[in-house]
Amino acid sequence: MIHASLNAACFMLLPPLTIAALYESRWQVELFFKWIKQHLRIKKFLGTSENAVKTQIWCAILTYVLIAIVKKELQLDASLYTLLQILSVSVFEKTELSCALQTDPALSEMPCSANQLSLFDS
Repeated sequence: MIHASLNAACFMLLPPLTIAALYESRWQVELFFKWIKQHLRIKKFLGTSENAVKTQIWCAILTYVLIAIVKKELQLDASLYTLLQILSVSVFEKTELSCALQTDPALSEMPCSANQLSLFDS
């Protein structure tokens, strides 16, 4: 408890603008980790060292940027999340990337089968 009260005492000596700047910096870190969880799909860090955490974050950012580039180059309408999902299940298939990420027009134009029961009344 001495350590916590010492830190509080130190903060009491700082000017208000410095405390506000520290809080803003801390908030930026919180927003960064929120973005990581939402976009990079990092749920937990695999290592505890600074190098392990940085390596995992950089790998996730690299993957995110590469998928964004592929999306732009292939002019895909799907979200980055959807593209990541498709790639995560088809990573070991021998399919050309552009084919794996394109929507299949045959699937969207499939006629409704007379043998298929309807879930909802139409």
